[in-house]
Amino acid sequence: MKIEINNLSKSFKNNVVLSNVNMIFESGKIYELYGRNGSGKSVFLKLLCGFYVPTTGNILFNGVDLNSKLNYPKNLRALIEKPSFFPDLTGFQNLKLLAQIQNKITDDEISKALDIVNLTDEKDKKYSKYSLGMKQKLGIAQVIMENPEIMVLDEAFNGIEQKTVEKLINYFKKEKEKGKIIVISTHIKEDLIQMADKIYYFDSGNVCEKEFK
Repeated sequence: MKIEINNLSKSFKNNVVLSNVNMIFESGKIYELYGRNGSGKSVFLKLLCGFYVPTTGNILFNGVDLNSKLNYPKNLRALIEKPSFFPDLTGFQNLKLLAQIQNKITDDEISKALDIVNLTDEKDKKYSKYSLGMKQKLGIAQVIMENPEIMVLDEAFNGIEQKTVEKLINYFKKEKEKGKIIVISTHIKEDLIQMADKIYYFDSGNVCEKEFK
């Protein structure tokens, strides 16, 4: 899989959020998007997922323009901004409901995703009773449970305790070895150094490659 972002710009009325962005994402790599809140990371991820249409430029998935047919990328799963689920359903029930859309995974695979994010003990608790970190974990579980080719996560580790962060970093490293494309945004520099193959720095709508040590 190869994703090409060519001369991508996005404006809302007179507000330019992204300006002439160029990137390439390839299978078997983890890409980190780094920048302050409001720097354009979330808007970029929404463009990547097909939620927004670019003002100018294009996004190609294996050479096919994402917006030419307005198709959501079939083997992409995303968590952008705050996760949202049905408050009166349990964590497991929420994931089960989502899994029924395509009916491609079993209850065991849903349970495995919950275990990966250390949410097994809370899987039967109602979502309305979840803490911020637990909600974030459930959001990550819905991204990974169907074994997608492309995983997109916005501020992935927000509110999550260090033990689970380390477990997830190891998980994502293993997934990239399977040929996955993983795109994660963050404003925490320490998260970048542990797993990024390439880092893109966002600053007021402008994007460039950056190295951290």
